[in-house]
Amino acid sequence: MSNALDLYAKVEDLLGVAEVTPILNEYYFNSLDELNVKKLLDVGCGSGGFLEELSIGYPQIETKGIDLSPLMVEMTQAKGLNAECIDLCKLDEKFDMITAIFDMVNYLDKNELKRFLGCIEERLEEGGYFIFDINTLYAFKVVASGSFIKDGGERFVTIDSDYIEEESKYYMDFTLFQQKGDTFEKSQASIIQHYHTATEIENLTTLKLVKKQPIAIYGHEIEKLYLIFQK
Repeated sequence: MSNALDLYAKVEDLLGVAEVTPILNEYYFNSLDELNVKKLLDVGCGSGGFLEELSIGYPQIETKGIDLSPLMVEMTQAKGLNAECIDLCKLDEKFDMITAIFDMVNYLDKNELKRFLGCIEERLEEGGYFIFDINTLYAFKVVASGSFIKDGGERFVTIDSDYIEEESKYYMDFTLFQQKGDTFEKSQASIIQHYHTATEIENLTTLKLVKKQPIAIYGHEIEKLYLIFQK
């Protein structure tokens, strides 16, 4: 999985992520404005964009990022941010807020999600918050499915993706062609995401759901749910 995530890190900027993250991040910042947060952990921190904005807008908050992709962690650390390549369940710290931004939870199947939520519970201070967003069925079936090519000049990526309703799984196969001299080097990887409802997640944790907010990014249809759980 880490190899796929490393390859994803190399093409993330071609996938339109940078256009969506400011809209999504605003929901997290609004929550930070409302809650008294001193120590925050960002799970699946990626290249550190969210943590970087936190360091500017909320310098009083002690932050840490973790990710299973060594390349992503290197990119975060290069920004002068605190990040570590480690599994959440092996982390020996506690936080009063944990975030998992940009559908990170959808990368976990039901068994992995139950384990993950148990580790979230252990690493949250009493009264602490776990805040994250998940994709809706509309996001998987309409927004994200299909085939396309993104050209970045010296590199381009092809994407083939589909949502299989019987499995509640979204499959994305992507191929990166990166120029090396007069030729292009080819790399391939696959990523699977899993559809979860807010109710299913509630049933897997002792944390209490205190907020469920729909998010429409591209139009009027709901593509994400913004969820806040409290210990």
